[in-house]
Amino acid sequence: MSSAVRDVVEIATPHCEKGLGKLILSADSKDLIPGVRVNPYPLWPDDRGYFLEVLRVGRGLASEFPTESTQVSAALSYPGTIKAFHFHRHQTDCWVPVQGMFQVALVDLRKQSPTFGARNTLYAGALRPWQILIPPGVGHGYKVIGKDPAMLVYVTDRFYNPEDEGRIAYNDPQIQYDWEIQHK
Repeated sequence: MSSAVRDVVEIATPHCEKGLGKLILSADSKDLIPGVRVNPYPLWPDDRGYFLEVLRVGRGLASEFPTESTQVSAALSYPGTIKAFHFHRHQTDCWVPVQGMFQVALVDLRKQSPTFGARNTLYAGALRPWQILIPPGVGHGYKVIGKDPAMLVYVTDRFYNPEDEGRIAYNDPQIQYDWEIQHK
């Protein structure tokens, strides 16, 4: 996506019904918020542990990330931690959950989007090794599920800029994302 198109992303907080939104069970789900992409990544386990590939420059979900400003970061979170919601006006994220399990919550905050207010929930990590590409204007966050800490490695198409980032409380009364156990 060109930077000119990214510059016109207008952000607003939608009013949503309480819940999780659409549960995404396959990488090619038609219910994914437009611009969000999911790609399974292979794990190569052996008797010593496992190997996974986070990124190949110029290939995969982050293939269009510029080599001169791509940043790779990691966050370790303890069980039950919720980090949500935040969004970017310009930055694209590529999340790679490499340890533990995450309940990933996405919400379309792009005022001009035909899916403004749509929410997605993805369960990704050790049991579902998915990379998740999150475009500008899509609010995102996660909850660490299970009994173990979880590690998220993420690649961004530009260096961190606090002025590009916005935050919305995880329990925002308009988004109404349901972080409780669903007993499904």
